[in-house]
Amino acid sequence: MQNQTNTLATEAETSPSHHHSPWPAVISIAIGAFALVTTEFLPVGLLPAIAAELGVTEGVAGMMVTVPGLVAALAAILVTVGIGKTDRRFVLWSLTGTMLVSNLIVALSHSFPLVLFGRALLGIGVGGFWALGPALSTRLVPPGSEPRALSMIFAGVSIGTVAGVPAGALLGELFGWRIAFHAGGVVALLVLLTQMRLLPSLPAKSSVTFRQLPEMLRVPKARLGILITMLVFIGQFAAYTYITPFLSQVAHLDARTISILLLVYGAAGLAGNVIGGKILARSVRAGLITTGVVMGLSTALLPLLGTGLIGATLLVIVWGIAFGMMPMSVQTWIFQAAPHAMESGGAVFVTTAQIALASGALVGGVAVDHLGVSSAMVVGGVLALAMAAVTMRWAQDGEQPATKLHAVH
Repeated sequence: MQNQTNTLATEAETSPSHHHSPWPAVISIAIGAFALVTTEFLPVGLLPAIAAELGVTEGVAGMMVTVPGLVAALAAILVTVGIGKTDRRFVLWSLTGTMLVSNLIVALSHSFPLVLFGRALLGIGVGGFWALGPALSTRLVPPGSEPRALSMIFAGVSIGTVAGVPAGALLGELFGWRIAFHAGGVVALLVLLTQMRLLPSLPAKSSVTFRQLPEMLRVPKARLGILITMLVFIGQFAAYTYITPFLSQVAHLDARTISILLLVYGAAGLAGNVIGGKILARSVRAGLITTGVVMGLSTALLPLLGTGLIGATLLVIVWGIAFGMMPMSVQTWIFQAAPHAMESGGAVFVTTAQIALASGALVGGVAVDHLGVSSAMVVGGVLALAMAAVTMRWAQDGEQPATKLHAVH
């Protein structure tokens, strides 16, 4: 998960020649982004059904989000360093292939440990793709067209967030959760075939080494950004991973209504992306504080005010807006903190975000199993408010104007 500057594919790599239109190849990467976002968070809408069939608690089932997040955190670094000068086209094919195999293993498994193994494979694809994919899309297009290429990649992310996850939940509700993963496998196969047909050769001229990775950590403002990232991502996914059990058990909503609410949540996230961009244009610090306060209050208040359809809908919409603002705000802060180190810093950011995502799902799962599903909302809210407090206390806007970045998911 990356923005236009967060890349470990070095800019020294030369762009391929353009005898044909490059845009179909860019689209093939964009649909890969859509498929990955959809697959990574597919269990969110299916946790109760998966837990019931496999004989585990919903908190334990949340490991289906935790495990790929942890693996992706390592893969963001290990894949990028490990591929050396391998043609990036072959790397993307391989990463998409892990998504295909992962979905098939999950769909066919009757053992929860085997399900987790399948999800771990997905983590390799997620981490590797977000470290390389967006940057490679800019290599495909002529100079000056990079922003358009990136907007197409992140359109795939947005569509996956808005439509993919609730569509998977709806499929699971209508036909069973395994069908949702079978469908994910079919999509992954189509993506792979499309990329094999459309991606040109993308040779590498240089490679990234482990020695380059800690460069960003030497900058105090970047270290603060990493702390902020950890707090808000852990808070987000401690709550979001268990939104379906909460809406079912506490708000007493049926599966179809929950699917619609997940769609509304994603749409609100797109609105939050726009709102966040306007706030960030004035002050990155204000954007971070607003994100933490809005996310914190909307999630923490769910157990009190979200026990019915109207209250739950309103708070989910507000939460979705905050989620849309969150990645953009954090990334902008880190980019401004160390713009000179973003090639190596990209890996550090992806790793931080994925560890926090995985930790959030784990922390939320422990809370759910010991204190009930409402506690995950409270934990998430408290951590988001803590991020706002840390930002208010220690963050100071620099003189550099905010740079608008795309959302990370």
